[in-house]
Amino acid sequence: MATTAEVPRRSVAAPPPDDAPALTWLITWIKGHRQFSGGALVVVVIGAGLLWWNAQSRSRTETAAGERLGQARLAFESRNYPLAGSELSQVVENYSGTRAAQEAELLLAEVRMSQGQGQQAIDLLTRFAPSAGPHFRAQAYGLLGAAHENAGHLKEAAEAYELAAGHAEYAFLRAQYLSDAGRAWVAAGDTAKALGAYRMITAKMDSTASVAEAEVRIGELTRGAGVK
Repeated sequence: MATTAEVPRRSVAAPPPDDAPALTWLITWIKGHRQFSGGALVVVVIGAGLLWWNAQSRSRTETAAGERLGQARLAFESRNYPLAGSELSQVVENYSGTRAAQEAELLLAEVRMSQGQGQQAIDLLTRFAPSAGPHFRAQAYGLLGAAHENAGHLKEAAEAYELAAGHAEYAFLRAQYLSDAGRAWVAAGDTAKALGAYRMITAKMDSTASVAEAEVRIGELTRGAGVK
């Protein structure tokens, strides 16, 4: 009786993953271009090393600048304005581009104002404010407004305060700077612009205290003047 020969069952290999051809090509290419691929790896390693070194260097610079700024701040708080001015000038000059240097610019302007050197403060802030970082620009314009106001430049003071309000990051600061602008416009004799500043507070600010004060100022400015 004939027997049926059993055909051995073949195992079916799993299909290669979709990216197998690409991986095979890459390995083949690297083997055929060992010199080039080795050079590319060196470039990548060097680039990563430079980025790490730059980050470490910047961190050390910021730390050193912060320490010098701290010493200058102590001198300022002790009212040793000549020493504070000297230290702050060095921070600005030697650590340009750091956060500490921008803070030093602002504090140096305060030193100049405390020494009665208003025009120097105005010159410093006029140069610094437009290029100040986002976290410092409002304060720079606010100080510029104060320096102009102290010098009797009332129109310039009001304009600087309005710029400060435009760059302020928080609503309560915008309200304060707009209130300062309104006060300066009143002193400059421009009631219309003063009302504009105060009305911006009442229309856009949530602070109850700021809105209440602005409403009082609006009432004072419009009483008996026929202005709405």
